[in-house]
Amino acid sequence: MTHVQSGPSATQLLAWLGADVIKLEATSGDITRKQLRDVPDVDSLYFTMLNCNKRSITLNTKSDRGKELLTELIRRSDVLVENFGPGAVDRMGFTWDRIKQINPRLVYASIKGFGEGPYTSFKAYEVVAQAMGGSMSTTGFEEGPPLATGAQIGDSGTGVHTVAAILAALLQRERTGKGQRVNVAMQHSVLNLCRVKLRDQQRLAHGPLGEYPNEDFGDEVPRSGNASGGGQPGWAVKCAPGGPNDYVYVIVQPVGWEPLTKLIGRPELADDPDWNTPEARLPKLNKMFQLIEEWSSTLPKWEVLGALNAHNIPCGPILSTKEIVEDESLAANGMIVEVDHPERGSFTTVGSPMKLSDSPVEITSSPLLGEHNEEVYLGELGLNEEELALLKTNGVI
Repeated sequence: MTHVQSGPSATQLLAWLGADVIKLEATSGDITRKQLRDVPDVDSLYFTMLNCNKRSITLNTKSDRGKELLTELIRRSDVLVENFGPGAVDRMGFTWDRIKQINPRLVYASIKGFGEGPYTSFKAYEVVAQAMGGSMSTTGFEEGPPLATGAQIGDSGTGVHTVAAILAALLQRERTGKGQRVNVAMQHSVLNLCRVKLRDQQRLAHGPLGEYPNEDFGDEVPRSGNASGGGQPGWAVKCAPGGPNDYVYVIVQPVGWEPLTKLIGRPELADDPDWNTPEARLPKLNKMFQLIEEWSSTLPKWEVLGALNAHNIPCGPILSTKEIVEDESLAANGMIVEVDHPERGSFTTVGSPMKLSDSPVEITSSPLLGEHNEEVYLGELGLNEEELALLKTNGVI
């Protein structure tokens, strides 16, 4: 019973891991079927890319017969996942106590924006979760505003956390025979992904953070641009011809300093006591990466990448979305895949990042709205053709 992104991302991962996922939708369908459409009157990429490998049935859970059918679905299922607003499923008449009565073995997972407390009733969206989980305050450049990350850590990041919790609950059920309640909040998931910033918040009590290029520190972790903030300093340096993604991210390890000085045409810095140790370089990280950029900006990023890798210097080109979609290695690894859709034709989507030796994943198309009504209601719940027709006429499905 999921919609938009956080819930569907979780259930799609479960589908890729082999679950038979039945997406239960209102008769109007998941709202994202119609959002951000690029082709008129067909399911949007927003929907198709989050709902592959699932079946779809429609059900009006506000109707009496709809409640009966939902009860039967719960009785037959291993897992129920929902990401409605707080209390929505309870108001349908399906509290956790009621669900446990129907199926004591069920794992019932809910995704919400926030945990219990003053934020519980807040509406949650991707960037709201980023704002309140520690991501935005630590993303961006020192003199600029807080920024959202393009990675959907609030929605899809919460989906990954939810999958981990569901799988753990299923494993425990094997030992106890009982299902359990799973709750995952978007704010909490973002916070978990920002734990290194909380690490640095505590380190601030003992003085400035030398791994950051910032000159001034207050009493909270600052925005620090592209600095890694970790044990090994890194930065995105410009490359030729200077386009928006003509950058390579470079990490300077102690062992990589000498070959790097030769590459950038400053071999004398390899033995200069003002430069030849990590401790000497930390106070002048901005100058260090400026020297590297003076070299890198004269070369295309793929040449910079080749030169750095030849000396085992950790680095990576900034890949645009176009470059990623066209990356042959990602296609060969099943991470960029073409999927046939019965109405919109083929579309490109992301494949499963989870590679299991005995359980390969074939990405199949997202379902049409109610595509599997007959299959589920007739073939699996045992309704007859006459009742199915009546359910349609009465707006139950």
